[in-house]
Amino acid sequence: MSEAQTIKTTVVTIPTSQITDWESFHLVFQAALGFPEFYGRNMNAWIDCLTYLDDGMTSFTVADGDSLTLRIDDAVSFLRRCPEQYLALIESIAFINFRRMKGGLSPGLALMLAGHFSET
Repeated sequence: MSEAQTIKTTVVTIPTSQITDWESFHLVFQAALGFPEFYGRNMNAWIDCLTYLDDGMTSFTVADGDSLTLRIDDAVSFLRRCPEQYLALIESIAFINFRRMKGGLSPGLALMLAGHFSET
């Protein structure tokens, strides 16, 4: 029988209520995750910062094998207000995890969508 593996998970709540467009998307994520000053404020730079979680591209370090969870409260409101940014967030996280695994690292990134999803 194998031993249980302990995974340290860092959860960061992203204040998506402050996001209204691409500029605010990048400002909110830069502030919440502590991206460096030279952060390019585009999705390529966003993906790069989160791909290299264990290399100091955020204000905290997430070691390989551990995880970072981005908590999105009231995800329904974010989806309705900013559908393009919402979908880019989901697709980019999937790509980041693929990219990390292709490079021999653990996926490391999770998304927690909170709120009530209904057909109203």
